[in-house]
Amino acid sequence: MICAIDGTHVRVKVSSSEAVKYRGRKDYPTQNVLAACTFDLKFSYILAGREGTASDSRIIKNALTRNHCLKIPEGKYYLVDAGFMLKSGLITPYRKVRYHLKEYSENPPRNARELFNHRHSSLRNAIERAFGVLKKRFPIIASGTEPNYRIKKDPDHMILAEVDREIENIGANEQLQHRDEDEDTQRGENISDSITSQMWANYSL
Repeated sequence: MICAIDGTHVRVKVSSSEAVKYRGRKDYPTQNVLAACTFDLKFSYILAGREGTASDSRIIKNALTRNHCLKIPEGKYYLVDAGFMLKSGLITPYRKVRYHLKEYSENPPRNARELFNHRHSSLRNAIERAFGVLKKRFPIIASGTEPNYRIKKDPDHMILAEVDREIENIGANEQLQHRDEDEDTQRGENISDSITSQMWANYSL
């Protein structure tokens, strides 16, 4: 694995006409900032500027296809939470299985998938800690007060937003894209299952 990826919301100042698409989890406009960090809490990739309503999966797709893209070396992968899609280079936890560390504080893993989720959560926690350190160092990022600067969109951001809309209207391309995505999801499942089996075999000894 390389490191962990997640998104965090930062308040932005936008025009009233754009406020709706930037108003996601919060009661005010935010940008959903995607970031990757190493396990010693060093940021290795940041993609800012996406609307607060944009999903993590949609943003990661953009991050992997834009001009200055997030690169995943062959045979490596990032740890991501369940809000992202499972791929050969993006490993999510098992769904409908205990995940958060506090859930294991008094009840250790009882099976292979719980062990995988527990260790996944322990490692992925690095990105949460990195965001915490960043926001403590720069309180303006964590503040709910409206900033006095406006968001700046880069050309990649605007082009990709148009591409997103165009793809929705192209049935043939969608089928091909879904087939590729399904195959990559299967590769991701195989990686997760292989790691899980190895972990459980060692844990059970």
